[in-house]
Amino acid sequence: MKRNQIYNIPNLLAFIRLMLAPLMFFLLVNRDASFLVGIDPSWLDFFAAFIFVIASITDFFDGLIARTFDQITMVGKILDPLADKMLTLAGFLGLMMLERADSWVVFLILTRELFITGLRVSAVSQNIDIAASMAGKIKTVVQMIAIGFLLMGWCCGEVLLYIALALTLYSGYEYVRDFFRGIELS
Repeated sequence: MKRNQIYNIPNLLAFIRLMLAPLMFFLLVNRDASFLVGIDPSWLDFFAAFIFVIASITDFFDGLIARTFDQITMVGKILDPLADKMLTLAGFLGLMMLERADSWVVFLILTRELFITGLRVSAVSQNIDIAASMAGKIKTVVQMIAIGFLLMGWCCGEVLLYIALALTLYSGYEYVRDFFRGIELS
């Protein structure tokens, strides 16, 4: 792992994701902004979903490039999950405010996401490696699909949200378990 290389493509992609999340959130919750008046809400949903898809694609490619070209950095280990959480936070909060996602489901998902992000940052600072599990990767994909479906108002979005909740809680358990195993080994 190259610890001192900060400026690389994976970190740039994570930074782009950090910038796209608030833009998507703005489109979801500020529909009465003067420069948006007259734009049909379905178009705002479409633009928010488009931004979300672009941001989600950067998530896939930053990890792929970092692993393939050995560009994994300490900054990236912190920036990537932070960008992921900002994107899901923007999506879920925006959907909750639009009343397309149950607030208690959003609360549980976001609480887990924030807790595990803090746990991962703590692990990195203690040189404990908590790699993303398969359940965590599947959880991320299902969350992103659920957000996309809910943004577009497509059928099955709510079912996907509940599946995402179950996977989110299970993968959270795995992270906590792995963190404490790492502490025991150090």
